[in-house]
Formats: sequence, structure tokens, C-alpha cells
Amino acid sequence: MHSLLGSLASRLGSTLWRRLWRHVWVTDRDLRRAFPSSMLESITAAIAHGETQHGGELRLVIEADLDLAAVWRGQTPRQRAIALFAEWHVWDTAANNGILLYVQLADRAVEVVADRGFAGRVSPAEWELVCAGMRTAFAAGRFEAGALAGIQQASALLARHFPPGVVHNELPDRPLIL
Repeated sequence: MHSLLGSLASRLGSTLWRRLWRHVWVTDRDLRRAFPSSMLESITAAIAHGETQHGGELRLVIEADLDLAAVWRGQTPRQRAIALFAEWHVWDTAANNGILLYVQLADRAVEVVADRGFAGRVSPAEWELVCAGMRTAFAAGRFEAGALAGIQQASALLARHFPPGVVHNELPDRPLIL
């Protein structure tokens, strides 16, 4: 048995092994502790308020972990965010102005996926600043502050390129917990 585990560990490589381990041990309970219901209400209000300041659409998706098959296949948080962008129709806004802000606890990942209306307007470096600020706050255990700051930063970028106009709330404001 010991040699079997050793063989498996060497086959997997230490990086994949550690990642699989994190995805086993980070649970929905960890997610609820990091993002309790009261905080989700604050986040919902922040998204709704932000959308009065711009003509864009922001969708926050929070996930504890990936299923182990996805981790085994090597699915990255970025790939998962892109898949969720399509699955939850964030791309399906009239002005192509939706963004998905994706948080995944097991990999300590934050990703932004922006619709084609942002192409050439917002640089990847600007989106990365939003993500980096959130990751820093989350690493310090300040989940609410990180989420609210990220929403505020993303809303500022949205306002710069999609000023407020006729309000059409095309995407739910409440964070989606998977």
C-alpha cells in the first residue's frame, strides 16, 4: 500500500497532489464561513448600487472548490471562470457589457471575464488590479472588504466605458454561490 501511494504521488507530481488535496478539504462550510448570508446581502447591495453608476452588468460567482475530475484534468480557475461566463449567460447582455467576477476558495483564485464590449477598452492589467486587491484582502481573512473593494473597482472601470443610462438590470445582483 505504501509503495502504491508513493507511486501515485510521484505520478501526480507535488503541485497536482497539493491542488487535489486543497479541493478535497475546502468545503461548502468554508465558503459559508467566508461569505455568510449577511455578507451576501451587503455584496448584493454593492452590486446594485454600482450598477446605478454605470451601464454595465456585473455578476459575482463564488465557489468553494472544483470537482476532483476537473482538478485531475488540470482545469484552471481561468478556464472555469470562462465556462461559467458562458453557462450563466453573462455574455448575453444587449450592449455586450457584462463581466463575471469569479472567486474560488480552494485555489485562492479571483478571475475577471469581460464581454467583448470591453475589448480594447480595459486592459488585462486593469482587471488584474481588481483581482489582486481581492486576493490580498481574502488572504488576510477580510472577505467582505475584499469583495466590496473589488466590486467598487470593477464598477469604476465599468463606469468609465459604459456610463449610466437607461437602467436594464439584465443579470441578477445577488452573488451566485456554487
